[in-house]
Amino acid sequence: MAEGDAGSDQRQNEEIEAMAAIYGEEWCVIDDCAKIFCIRISDDIDDPKWTLCLQVMLPNEYPGTAPPIYQLNAPWLKGQERADLSNSLEEIYIQNIGESILYLWVEKIRDVLIQKSQMTEPGPDVKKKTEEEDVECEDDLILACQPENPVKALDFDISESQTDRRSTFQAHLAPVVCPKQVKMVLAKLYENKKIASATHNIYAYRIYCEDKQTFLQDCEDDGETAAGGRLLHLMEILNVRNVMVVVSRWYGGILLGPDRFKHINNCARNILVEKNYTNSPEESSKALGKNKKVRKDKKRSEH
Repeated sequence: MAEGDAGSDQRQNEEIEAMAAIYGEEWCVIDDCAKIFCIRISDDIDDPKWTLCLQVMLPNEYPGTAPPIYQLNAPWLKGQERADLSNSLEEIYIQNIGESILYLWVEKIRDVLIQKSQMTEPGPDVKKKTEEEDVECEDDLILACQPENPVKALDFDISESQTDRRSTFQAHLAPVVCPKQVKMVLAKLYENKKIASATHNIYAYRIYCEDKQTFLQDCEDDGETAAGGRLLHLMEILNVRNVMVVVSRWYGGILLGPDRFKHINNCARNILVEKNYTNSPEESSKALGKNKKVRKDKKRSEH
């Protein structure tokens, strides 16, 4: 190993130890060998209103001649707000070339979140209803959202992970019978700091409304463009009902191209089959013809 590489490696290790000591449970190791880490940052540790996950990968040249490779993960962070925050982080790097900057980045992000919390705008909602018909369907199912054992209603299954070129994919499945449970499942999953630190948490769900003979369904890309729609399409083909699938992806620094969709859907299909949510291909084909009528839980925006 060259002397310069040895020096960078030592400085990285010292910075990693310091970050782990300073931030404790907020600091998460994704891949120690590849030096991929994530830190969950919020405006208030005890009562968070705004939260963001900063994922970083430290190249061999950092901190000497290259910055960390980073990704900002938050459902509410979009457009100009994302661009402004990215510009702020890059400006910090330019002003401190050759220095360890992870602490400066984290505290800059925290300052931004604190400023947002002090503004009048409310915190982010997981979902917002935009169609009266969907609210009506939720009211119809409200009794089903009050099970005798609420803990059991939040049980979810986890698949074995799949890895390709440092990217890791893992599916999570939970039974749901109304949109309220979708929010509860998401909240429960995000309590796991590794899941919360995933680069993308793509999900889709389908709920069957018995009285109206229709499906209430929706999906979310979480930054992985078109992945949510593909996942929902898979669930339609398999004719699954009253179930939600979340596929987490931890990006490893190497672009996978279309292969990423294959891994996302493979993970989802495997767990749906394993948990007996799928019919035979013949039954699915017949059911698709009978149950084409669906309603969206909200209007999806294109990313």
